[in-house]
Amino acid sequence: MRRVVVSLLIVVLAIAPVAVLFASGASEEPGVQRHAFVFKNTGNPYGEKQMEGFQEGIEEQGGEAILRAPDQPTAEAQIQIIEQLIAQQVASISITGNDYDALEPVLTRAMDSGISVLSADSAVNPNSRLTHINQADSEMIGRTLIQAAYDMADGAGDIAILSATSQASNQNLWIEWMQTELDENPDKYADLNLVRIAYGDDLRDKSVSETEALLQSFPDLEVIIAPTTVGIAAAGRVITDRGLIGDVYVTGLGLPSEMAEYIENGACPYMFLWNPIDVGYLTAYAAVAAVNGDITGAAGETFSAGRLGDFEIVEASDGGTEVLLGAPFRFDPSNIDEWKDVY
Repeated sequence: MRRVVVSLLIVVLAIAPVAVLFASGASEEPGVQRHAFVFKNTGNPYGEKQMEGFQEGIEEQGGEAILRAPDQPTAEAQIQIIEQLIAQQVASISITGNDYDALEPVLTRAMDSGISVLSADSAVNPNSRLTHINQADSEMIGRTLIQAAYDMADGAGDIAILSATSQASNQNLWIEWMQTELDENPDKYADLNLVRIAYGDDLRDKSVSETEALLQSFPDLEVIIAPTTVGIAAAGRVITDRGLIGDVYVTGLGLPSEMAEYIENGACPYMFLWNPIDVGYLTAYAAVAAVNGDITGAAGETFSAGRLGDFEIVEASDGGTEVLLGAPFRFDPSNIDEWKDVY
């Protein structure tokens, strides 16, 4: 009899951890919506702030935020994450796309399974999303950056662009508008030469290497335009370390916390950005509105985004729709101290 009792005790102890596992899974609050955000890659401070804002917005509405990013900024890596999220049956997926078209099959599969799909920051094509959360008007960004380069070069000389990946839809659209600004104003920009568009893939080491290659290939380079937070910080570091402050300038889109040093030392006279926390926060409210059926992604629809106020969905230049956060903000020596500890 004692042998039987001992045997039963062993069985009970053996299955106890399994019971604990099931109990922990069952402890999730029922009815809580799970909303996922997939950024380009890990280790990107801009992306971390954007996901921080997304989590704030989702939790503010009583949901659970799932934050994911691959190690490398590739479509293939994002596809694997999206497939996992489909299996988890999340309520929505918001994605900063590494490729405009390559993600369409898996995102379409997500939508077919009842998941609301949005893009944010870097768009996927309209077939792959309900709507896109855009930082600012793309035309304004592109034209503003060329005008800044013209100013820093005193109207003449070689300029180059250091972008993220060649597939990044937001970067490519801004670059198109930069080229449009040049083409539509030939007299103004007659002495300004765009010599190369380089790609640092939003990786710090590669962006440093690409900056060094630009400086070596074009010894008369006046300005580097980097419409990427990773790229502009890398260019600022190279210009500073090589003692080229005053000879070569960098401008573009950067985080105040990362660029304060280069704005203060003159490597970057001024730059632009928006608050990435707000981009994520706005995305969170759009995602919940989509899941709740308050919006379908059609132009003309409106929704409330918490502390940011009300927003309207508008037509986007790619044939889909988008929501615009607002105009880019200029950071320069007069205000960088106010912002460098914020984000």
